[in-house]
Amino acid sequence: MKKLLLAAALSAAAFTGSVTAQQQAQLPSEFAPAAAAKPAGGPARNANYVIDPTHTFVMYEMGHYGTTTNRGRFSTKDGSVQIDGTGASGKVDITMDISSINTGVDLLNRHVQSKDFFNVAEFPTGRFVADRIDFSGDKVVDVPGKLTLMGQTRPVTLKAVRFNCYLSPLINRQVCGGDFETTVERSDWGITWGLNFGFENKVKLLVQVEAVNVQ
Repeated sequence: MKKLLLAAALSAAAFTGSVTAQQQAQLPSEFAPAAAAKPAGGPARNANYVIDPTHTFVMYEMGHYGTTTNRGRFSTKDGSVQIDGTGASGKVDITMDISSINTGVDLLNRHVQSKDFFNVAEFPTGRFVADRIDFSGDKVVDVPGKLTLMGQTRPVTLKAVRFNCYLSPLINRQVCGGDFETTVERSDWGITWGLNFGFENKVKLLVQVEAVNVQ
């Protein structure tokens, strides 16, 4: 399993350009793709998928005094997706590393990690859990679930913007994933700093997920 996840991480790094051409050339031959990624239909029935943390992130967008948009990103610690026997539903469980938040500005990072926002000293992780996945054909369209932040759990439905599965040429495994979006009100989780002087309550969440079939 560890070797599989390592391979998934290396493949994600290679595909996104986060390693140089020279570094890719130095990878062991077992990680060198013999061909391009191939389509792989929809998620497999009765299959277990492990989240690839190099391709799974949560981004947020929040209005700043009605002018620009503040943005940040969380990494994920781990997660899984289970597809049921019908291939038409399943379960999702993903843990986010809230302490990894990155806005691109060190001072702002420290502020959003503080008690004014995510209070990562007390609540270093968040979690999204879903007991249902909605499909149209072999494509995921919605994932209604529950998001836990700062010890509070609220319903959230992630809507798919795109979804696809492919056969990874590096690990010879099916990988499925997509881009998902939703808009929430941060006050539902007790994050109210700035609401009385121009920071918006509505926050757009953009979630990218890729998961490796480990059956």
